[in-house]
Amino acid sequence: MCYHLAEPIGGLGIALPVFVPALTTGIVALLLSRDRAAPLAYVTGSLGILIGADLLNLGSIQGLGAPVASIGGAGTFDGVFLNAVLALVIASVPALFRRWRLPESARR
Repeated sequence: MCYHLAEPIGGLGIALPVFVPALTTGIVALLLSRDRAAPLAYVTGSLGILIGADLLNLGSIQGLGAPVASIGGAGTFDGVFLNAVLALVIASVPALFRRWRLPESARR
């Protein structure tokens, strides 16, 4: 998905929306594994952006005219960091609700 959302911009580099990959990663991690959703979202969010936005777009970087091309550069770091943290938070929400739920004895 990150590959399809990544947009090469001349003179700048590769741009990627911040919230769409994070939401998708968090939701998919919840669907795949509720017990391990948070670590799954963190790892797949980080790797998804690095592979989808950077590595799969290496061929288009040369024609952008950007002064520096680096994998995991400042813009990508922001995307990787925000995506991983937001996906982690999204995937952790159901676990927090399970912990805060009242025990059966307190509901009566």
